[in-house]
Amino acid sequence: VQLVESGGGLVQAGGSLRLSCVASGVTLDDHTIGWFREGPPNERGRVSYIAVAYINGSDGSTHYLDSVKGRFTISRDRNKNMVFLQMNNLEVGDTAVYYCAAMRRGDYSKNPRADNEYDYWGRGTQVTVSS
Repeated sequence: VQLVESGGGLVQAGGSLRLSCVASGVTLDDHTIGWFREGPPNERGRVSYIAVAYINGSDGSTHYLDSVKGRFTISRDRNKNMVFLQMNNLEVGDTAVYYCAAMRRGDYSKNPRADNEYDYWGRGTQVTVSS
């Protein structure tokens, strides 16, 4: 299973980017899929990842981090086996490496906001927003 992100780059505050994630080795239908970015280390010093947006595999509903609501949109193209994150009105605080992640099909009891519940991860794409 491989997830590959693309679409990151350098953009001025207020600008837009569209991230893409293409999957191979797995069909993303009915999988919970999320976009994450690195957060502060936890109390044990472990790097944590914040769920920016995700699609719930059980019902297709979409969910967002409060700070990106109204600016980011997650979507899926089943035919192309891809997931997207449209990011508008970008802010300097959005600067991060963004990762695409997916759970195994049917893992609907897991917490979709928890990075350690995801089974497949991409290598990430850098988004840099300048002021």
